[in-house]
Amino acid sequence: MVPYRIPPMQGDVAIANAVAKYTNPSTEQVAELLTWGADEHVLLAAAAAWWLLCRQGTAQQRRNSNHLLLTTLTTSLLPHLLKSIFDQERPDRLTVLGHLHGVPISGKPRDAFPSGHAVHIGALASAASVLPPAQRNAVWAFGAGLAATRIALLAHWASDVVAGLALGALAERLLRRFTGFGAAEDEKNPRPNKAGEN
Repeated sequence: MVPYRIPPMQGDVAIANAVAKYTNPSTEQVAELLTWGADEHVLLAAAAAWWLLCRQGTAQQRRNSNHLLLTTLTTSLLPHLLKSIFDQERPDRLTVLGHLHGVPISGKPRDAFPSGHAVHIGALASAASVLPPAQRNAVWAFGAGLAATRIALLAHWASDVVAGLALGALAERLLRRFTGFGAAEDEKNPRPNKAGEN
């Protein structure tokens, strides 16, 4: 099957050109280090370790760790499936100036859509919506920073990152239907009515 080719949008090209023009080796090195925070191998190992730790925990901890592991597995497979259907050249393959300013070479040349890192970030940001506001906002801010590294490294067009975030959030929300994650305790364990209650 010939992959469906996706051209970058005009805004994508403008952003990539700005990155290529204004970046420097130090910025690229920091972005390259930070981007490991959303790497599928790192996240799979962390989710598996958390799942194992929670086996002796409460029912809610086990349920949450099941959801986290299933979500991480799903969001690891989803980008690979989509990259086999869609074909888009990475912005780092289309710039000389960017490489002169320190932009590294990322992944396979035609695997720009969608950003796998962003799919993971979108799923984690969606899952964080059940956290208290301070923790949720910290996860969202950190996630936004990680997502931005994919654009700063010219590994992906901005639209690849936005699409990845949306796909990850959607996948996490759909998986809640099977794992019960995020539902109120009373919804999961309804208490029986007392005599005389309707």
